[in-house]
Amino acid sequence: MAAGLRRVQREFDVLNAGLSANREPLNDRVLENMLRGYAFVDELVAAGMDVFAMGNHKHLLELNTIVLCGTDPARREQYAGHLEATERRFYEERDGGIQDLVEWHAHQGGVSPWQRAAGAFVRVLSKPQLFVEGNHRTATLLMSYILLGEGLPPFVLSPENAVAYFEPSTVLRDTEKRSAAALFRLPGPTRRLAQLLAEHADPRYLMAASPWPSPDGTGPA
Repeated sequence: MAAGLRRVQREFDVLNAGLSANREPLNDRVLENMLRGYAFVDELVAAGMDVFAMGNHKHLLELNTIVLCGTDPARREQYAGHLEATERRFYEERDGGIQDLVEWHAHQGGVSPWQRAAGAFVRVLSKPQLFVEGNHRTATLLMSYILLGEGLPPFVLSPENAVAYFEPSTVLRDTEKRSAAALFRLPGPTRRLAQLLAEHADPRYLMAASPWPSPDGTGPA
């Protein structure tokens, strides 16, 4: 996993040039915090933790804190004001806070893991976003949590999938998730992301590989 992210870091300038909107570089701190985030996702899945259940939403908030500040207490203290503002937004935002995400997730029964993971990503990034900052990275970890919970490989950024992964971001950020426009603008990116997750699933990131369903949930990919 670390090796794949390092490849993206080395090739980032070339990848960025292929995007319609440039992204911030993947520096060492961002990379290390993402690896810590993946480790926390592993812990949640191993513990059978349902982050969508009442009382467990704090673990999603912790994922965002990890991608922004890592696990260093001093750095967290340095950004205490930002973290407090994020927590208020997370719990109190009427249209885009955790309640919106939980309610959306509750209606995803029968949806394939690929579609559910992609849909959660879209739900976090569309307007208003779930967190003050770090939505993209946290949503990536949330996708991996959903996939790992179904015994599927996590999503790991690579030079091969980076452009297709980053490209929909502008559309998502500019689309109100509860608007009429969302009914037309969000399904396409969700389907394409679900397909991307399936096509780039790497069983080497699992302890034991197993077959997985296709993005439409009809059978092995």
